[in-house]
Amino acid sequence: MREKVEKALEEIRGFLQADGGDIELVGIEGGTVRVKLTGACSGCPFATFTLRQRVEKRIKELVPEVEKVEEVEG
Repeated sequence: MREKVEKALEEIRGFLQADGGDIELVGIEGGTVRVKLTGACSGCPFATFTLRQRVEKRIKELVPEVEKVEEVEG
């Protein structure tokens, strides 16, 4: 599953990098993917929206085994 999630993040990464941000995979536990938003995404007021509506939605489309995506702070 990790390889599928990494591929999904590569697709999403271009969108985030266009706005000066990025995303890192921290880990996967069961059906939960933990990520860290970096660059301009870190602390952005729209980060939660981006995480839910863009990142989580797309990962779930590409990797149906994923139940949720959580952001890891720091």
